[in-house]
Amino acid sequence: MGLTVAGISFGPLLVGFVLNTILYGALVTSVLLYFSSFKSDGAWIRLLVTTIWLLSTANVILEFVFLYDTLIIHFGDEDALSRANWVFSLLPCITGTVSTLVQLFFAWRIRILTSSVWLVGIIVFLASAAFLCGIGTTIAINMVPVFTQFHRFEVVFVIGLASSAVDNLLITGLLVRSLREHKTGFMDTDHIIKKIIRVTLQTGLLTAIWTLVDLAVYIALTDGMHLIFNQSLAQFYTISLMSTLIARPRDNSYTDFTVVNGEQSERRVRHILSLGLRCPSFFQRSTANQEIRMIVFPLNIEM
Repeated sequence: MGLTVAGISFGPLLVGFVLNTILYGALVTSVLLYFSSFKSDGAWIRLLVTTIWLLSTANVILEFVFLYDTLIIHFGDEDALSRANWVFSLLPCITGTVSTLVQLFFAWRIRILTSSVWLVGIIVFLASAAFLCGIGTTIAINMVPVFTQFHRFEVVFVIGLASSAVDNLLITGLLVRSLREHKTGFMDTDHIIKKIIRVTLQTGLLTAIWTLVDLAVYIALTDGMHLIFNQSLAQFYTISLMSTLIARPRDNSYTDFTVVNGEQSERRVRHILSLGLRCPSFFQRSTANQEIRMIVFPLNIEM
């Protein structure tokens, strides 16, 4: 039995929307945890988190608006079921923007950890390619809105997904290798570095695999089954960023060693040092945490 007009694209779209909404709930929890636990982070990183969260929110809202407009307002209209509109066309652009911002953030981390300009250049090039392909896909959907004719611009879509997947694999491999090379010998430091390595592997590889599955299904099948995976890509990228940020030691009453860009008041530093002089064991733990901060988000970074 063949697929109906609705089944070609809106079945996968509906499943993808449900999955996307579930992931968005996990994202909101991560964002709330971040803003409540990492108040010492610099303004630029907080702005980045806010921007990506807003884009992910827009992604979910636009998916809902498109599904409601087509399935409820235009119920029974087969022509509406077979075509995308401007609301749907914005989704690839949003996904491309989110993936690029996240990958550029990780490129900055790799630049600090490895001091390798050419590796960062490759990451930036691949991220930019995915971003441009996202914009190209948005333009192409407005020009060719019929779902069954999306193969006419498949080259742009394939290049965007492939670039993003390769970039994710490269970023994950470089971060894991660099973090392993920066183990310090402090038990607390190495424990947290191992935790960050584990989070990086889990979220980075998962995002890369999800992108590759989306690409493989798109190439192998002529229907819209790949939309199940494509609709939630933005959430996977955002969650990979948030998982890395909240894996760090949190702010507390005595130490603020979770600062991303090195901002910290001299009064707090003097207070920590005075506590360290009175309590050597505390000073050792503080030194270990400072080492974590320098490894994960190094000091004195001018943005």
